[in-house]
Amino acid sequence: MAEFTIILDGLDLPISIGIHPEERAGPQRVTISVWLHIEYPDWASRDSIDAVVDYDYLRQGIVSLAASRHFDLQETLVEAVAALAFADRRVRRVRVRSTKTDIYPDAAIACEIERGNPAPIA
Repeated sequence: MAEFTIILDGLDLPISIGIHPEERAGPQRVTISVWLHIEYPDWASRDSIDAVVDYDYLRQGIVSLAASRHFDLQETLVEAVAALAFADRRVRRVRVRSTKTDIYPDAAIACEIERGNPAPIA
């Protein structure tokens, strides 16, 4: 068995998020990073996309999710992204961070979650 971590780092998106009226007025810039902890039970160092998790599904899923609705809380957003990550059962753990980069002039606000996948590897 082999274990790898794939990192989708710094995906900047306009997202409708927040509880304050000024946040509800329009999307704000949010940066999302995701760490996929993956197990390949029969890894044979094959240099082929068919042998690994193709992270395109995750990026596209996050882009679609971000455009789909308003999120009151970052906690809700990171939980939804974590759920997307488990579309491939080889993903054993995921860590997701969202960062509201423009909320304050002197600080960013981030939220992070880590979840394990209870589903068995196929």
